Amino acid sequence: MAQYKESLGDILFRYLNMIILGLLSLLMLMPFAKVLATSFSGPNPVDAGEVYFWPVQFTLESWSYVLKQAPLWNSFLLTLFATVVGTCICLLVTALMAYPLAKGEFKLAKIIMVMVVITMIFRYPIIPYFLALRSYGLYNSIWVLIIPHTISAFNLIIIRTFFKGMPKELEEAAQIEGCGYFRLLFRIVLPSSKAVLATLGIFYAVGIWNQFMTPLMFIEDQALYPLQLKLREYIIFTDMIAEGPKVVLPYNNTTLQATTVIFATIPILLVYPFLQKHFVKGAMLGSVK
Repeated sequence: MAQYKESLGDILFRYLNMIILGLLSLLMLMPFAKVLATSFSGPNPVDAGEVYFWPVQFTLESWSYVLKQAPLWNSFLLTLFATVVGTCICLLVTALMAYPLAKGEFKLAKIIMVMVVITMIFRYPIIPYFLALRSYGLYNSIWVLIIPHTISAFNLIIIRTFFKGMPKELEEAAQIEGCGYFRLLFRIVLPSSKAVLATLGIFYAVGIWNQFMTPLMFIEDQALYPLQLKLREYIIFTDMIAEGPKVVLPYNNTTLQATTVIFATIPILLVYPFLQKHFVKGAMLGSVK
């Protein structure tokens, strides 16, 4: 078989794509790099606008101050619990709903899928949503960070499409050996769906970690504040520091705000390297039939 020889146009196109994507990646990283540099810089160069992408007058004082705040760590642990437990619950419930919807013998599948798509088009009214969740006992509860987000219509469609694309012969062979639907799902289907599960896991985890409006509406007890609400509280608090008596400190409101933002961002970013190899594959497999 003759080996394909890449043409000059293909080579130019490939390198041009690499350059453009590389430049776009750098542009996306620039704001994060500036905030990171600000968190490690002294207050004077920050106020003077001298900090760009590298710390000036390097100091750990802002980090030392932020990491000593016990309420911040409490919010971090609450958010970590909600993210880990919530992601597991969301994946389990989404898979349990998507699997029968992917089966042709389930007569109500089309009707239910139409109802799912309708929820993507028409948003719920805020006041009935608030009253409904409060009536379920979710007001001032850590579970309000998890239960309302158990199933995402978009994620349900992705994993349903993935299940529909699995070889029927594999399932038929398992059923001949005596596998029921639940055993078939947990022993064969889900272990073969690691790519799409990793992709949806990232979607769910990022959504739960970064949620702001739901806890803002339903959580009044400051001891139950998730990380994003606590981050807002610390940003307001550091603004109050700036408006108070002028005291010489090794940090200011800008460096403290930058530090709290990085503190809230880094943990969820650390998940990506471990799931990166599954992410693109899972998104592509679940997006087309």
